[in-house]
Amino acid sequence: MKITDSDKLKHRQLRMEDYLQKVSGEQKEYAEVCASPKIIKTDITNTNEQTEGLLEQILARDNLNLAYKRVKKNKGAGGIDGMQVDELLPYLRENQKELVESIRGGKYHPKPVRRVEIPKDNGKTRKLGIPTVVDRLIQQAINQVLTPIFEKQFSDNSFGFRPGRSAQDALNRY
Repeated sequence: MKITDSDKLKHRQLRMEDYLQKVSGEQKEYAEVCASPKIIKTDITNTNEQTEGLLEQILARDNLNLAYKRVKKNKGAGGIDGMQVDELLPYLRENQKELVESIRGGKYHPKPVRRVEIPKDNGKTRKLGIPTVVDRLIQQAINQVLTPIFEKQFSDNSFGFRPGRSAQDALNRY
């Protein structure tokens, strides 16, 4: 990321009182807020060129086939519609054209997720949302196209929710 005039902007305090936050421990004082650095548009941050025909890339046959294979490989439970992963291929053979047209036309709406509670090690439970297998297919197809576009914009020091990176990788680096 390129920053303009980084020395000047790095610790410039904002003067408008609206931007100052009261310190939680001492309600009489205000915390200082630094102005955020300005980012210069570069080939990496300019996504306009990279997003031409984005919907067509997402709905491309090869991309959808790869998305299907990944959803099938991941298995998982069905969503609120009750459709299981094994039932996805017959469904797509019958409904692929209508599904793609509804997405292309902006008429597709994902179904609500099915909520289940899974046990934790401490005896409590946590809620988990399970999308329908059709929604997972579409999410995977979108992910396959968007990840390469935005992945190269992340800092090398960013590890959260990124492919091939984990919290353990962050700890090992530092």
